[in-house]
Amino acid sequence: MFKLAMRIFPGLNWLRGYNAKLFADDALASIITSILLIPQSLAYALLAGLPPQAGLYASTTPLIAYALFGSSRVLAVGPVAVVSLMTAAAIGELGLNDPAQQMAAAGALALLSGGFLLVFGLLNLGSIANFLSRPVISAFITASTLLIIASQLRHILGIEASGATLPELVLSMAQSIGQLNLLALAFGAGSLAFLIFMRGGLQPLLTGLGVPDGTASTITRASPALLVVITTLIAAGMSLADRNGLSIVGELPTGLPPLQPPLVPLEIWRELLGPAALISLIGFVESVSVGQSLAARRRESVNPNRELFGLGAANAAAAFTGGYPVTGGFARSVVNEQAGAQTPLAGVFTALIIAIVAVFLTPLFYHLPKAALAATILVAIWKLADFHSLRDAWRYSHSDGAAAFLTLFGVLFLGVEIGLTLGVTVSIGSILLRTMKPHWAQVGQVPGTHHFRNPNRHDVILSPHVFAIRVDSALYFANAHFLEDLLAQTMAEHEGITDVVLMCPAVNFIDASALASLRTINQRLSDSGVTLHLSEVKGPVNDHLMAAGFADELSGEIFLSQYAAMRTLDPQTTLRAEGVD
Repeated sequence: MFKLAMRIFPGLNWLRGYNAKLFADDALASIITSILLIPQSLAYALLAGLPPQAGLYASTTPLIAYALFGSSRVLAVGPVAVVSLMTAAAIGELGLNDPAQQMAAAGALALLSGGFLLVFGLLNLGSIANFLSRPVISAFITASTLLIIASQLRHILGIEASGATLPELVLSMAQSIGQLNLLALAFGAGSLAFLIFMRGGLQPLLTGLGVPDGTASTITRASPALLVVITTLIAAGMSLADRNGLSIVGELPTGLPPLQPPLVPLEIWRELLGPAALISLIGFVESVSVGQSLAARRRESVNPNRELFGLGAANAAAAFTGGYPVTGGFARSVVNEQAGAQTPLAGVFTALIIAIVAVFLTPLFYHLPKAALAATILVAIWKLADFHSLRDAWRYSHSDGAAAFLTLFGVLFLGVEIGLTLGVTVSIGSILLRTMKPHWAQVGQVPGTHHFRNPNRHDVILSPHVFAIRVDSALYFANAHFLEDLLAQTMAEHEGITDVVLMCPAVNFIDASALASLRTINQRLSDSGVTLHLSEVKGPVNDHLMAAGFADELSGEIFLSQYAAMRTLDPQTTLRAEGVD
């Protein structure tokens, strides 16, 4: 029975050898993580443009689903800043004003995102994260951070503002600045100061007073929850929402939503397909990065394909329980791991704690100022902006730097989805451009060795009638004609050539178009009295050429090494390179 459960729910492998000590560690970690997660969940729901309770709902069943299917022992799944921003952008495009409709659309977005992840998992596409280069990811996160900061300033200032791009947000706030609420500003600025002190100054102070490091660290991490308690008590005790118009969370429904799929019109499903694909990709990249970083510390491993199933199941669970798209968050996962979590059961305990809060304690959040939640977001994400990596990318590679800066510009000025799509398109386009005209070099023998190198970089000996060329790329449809033109031009410029050797140590793949080009090259060279040979062909590539019958059509031979080719085709030059007269 246990083995059957393992096959159905591979995430349950952590149950092997589970004992009372692990249970105690997981239970304690869940309490500490919940203290951080509850205020963050409320804040990120507001960032997503949804009622605060959506954040609580998104922090319950997804954790349980991930525990059943995921591969990381300590990854904490739930709402995160970047995915919340992308959710806000996607829902904002639908023109919905009813909060119930917005939550249903967010659930549909989560279900579509989960569907994409599950399909990718079935196809074993864990490598799909490679479509996003590091410079593009860094630029996207930096731009998203700036957008999040701009969007949350309206809560700090107590004004109404809207917009999906930085200019729209700035213009909207500028037009509403006359409505500045000094009380909201006081709460926001005070909350920022409190959280900054708690993060940077409290732990050294407590340590200096003799408090153990672990206890001091736990108190510091509890600062967002402590802020929620303090600001709520102040706002409630002084009736500030009624007297001074302070924006507060307001009434939240008690209990958990019914288990049901999101009910939205068909046209909304269609409009959410594109955003859901991008959210699934970004969420997967972020989650795998966090999971692998934490696993490396613990000498464990994270399986990307299993992560696709784990995150897909988590998003599907969120969709059926009133949540919105989720992924593995860095801050909460680090807190979970450092708090002593040993297995995904810590996440299950965290989900149960948050469910209890949603069922019994939501009235306590009624007077919570939105300015305090905005401060929680700002302090949590401001360090994510990384302009140094953009500069370094440009210095190292102008194409990578261009992709990064276009992503940054696109997200800030055109919108989250357009900016990310632009960055991915430019990244893939630059790869195609590089491989359409791959690096190539004529090669000659380095004296005294069996090595063959580029004469522009090394002193080599070239054969007078054997032209040896190395192509440093897979051969496929985009560069197949390039190779034809290159060899045609070479033959026109070099008289007396009797043999051409195509050196293939870097050729990992030859597609049907490239095979057709090789056949054309072989025929053209043969017609002009020149024999074509291949050398150092990789095993799988050679297998495909043999299966296609190209080895039989080839006018020359396929040599195991370039040295063997030259020793056979021009032994005198080879002996001269070896110093033999």
